[in-house]
Amino acid sequence: MAERLEESILPNVLGSACAGIIARISTHPLDTTKARLQAQSAPRYRGPVDALAQTARAEGITGLYRGFGAVIIGGTPGTVLYLCSYDFVKKGLSQAWESRMNQPMEGTGADFAVHFTAGMLAETIACIIYVPVDVVKERMQVQQGLQSSPSAYKSSWDAFQKIARSEGITGIYKGYTATLGSFGPFSALYFVFYEKLKRSSCQYVSREPYTISGSLGRNTELPFPWVVGCSAGAGALASWLTSPLDMAKLRLQVQRGHIAQHASSLAPVTSYRGVWDCLKQAHKRDGFRGLFRGAGARVLHFAPATTITMTSYEMCRSLFAGIGGA
Repeated sequence: MAERLEESILPNVLGSACAGIIARISTHPLDTTKARLQAQSAPRYRGPVDALAQTARAEGITGLYRGFGAVIIGGTPGTVLYLCSYDFVKKGLSQAWESRMNQPMEGTGADFAVHFTAGMLAETIACIIYVPVDVVKERMQVQQGLQSSPSAYKSSWDAFQKIARSEGITGIYKGYTATLGSFGPFSALYFVFYEKLKRSSCQYVSREPYTISGSLGRNTELPFPWVVGCSAGAGALASWLTSPLDMAKLRLQVQRGHIAQHASSLAPVTSYRGVWDCLKQAHKRDGFRGLFRGAGARVLHFAPATTITMTSYEMCRSLFAGIGGA
């Protein structure tokens, strides 16, 4: 029993770790671009491409990879916890439902609830690691013109130490609720869309019924390009729909850091009392466009990030499972 459990868990852990590293190396510059677009209150960048180009010209490759140390050290364990939690919760819920109802879950509507709940719970658990990483990363990403100041963050570790000293544990976990309010719905919607697209694609390609009894669905039945398309489509749609929540989350996290560092040119002019207040002020100032500021960059970041993460995870997990079974 213990041996079977180890055989099941180890490929998931190794696969998700590899996926997290590959995805973050590939997409961190896009994440920096998104952060700077969302943090600006006055228009400075004309769009994602302009923000990327300006950052690269002014700060070079190091500017595009600000906060990467926190992401690679903390984000990789976060990805492991996230994907393994989703897999565990989804399997448990689906097996419990099928055992109770004594029938397959597909096509009953319960699969939507299972994927939504599993995605939300996985994010809730992973945010214990993700939030401190996010706080450090985003403060580093939006820091400009302060490098010579004593209060400037010299590295991810320096940022973590300064935040912990000046703001305590509340500073490290600044915006946990806002982060969960942004990434919780994103994860829930992503897995709903991803599983639905995979199921529909599998039925179209193979003309055979699809089952979710595997870890994330039986991708061996679906050609690799279809898996890529399903992940990219799910990531793009879920990231666009939750973009206003992500904008509010980022501004709340960055706000305290700007105050502590006497603000920068990217700092919001006003202070926000919470997610709803941030959304109201953004809408009042810039209308619908203000709510979706940085949405294009968010989609450009999350569509490839989720695609790379999920396809790498599936491939690496299968590889490690094959090695373990050899």
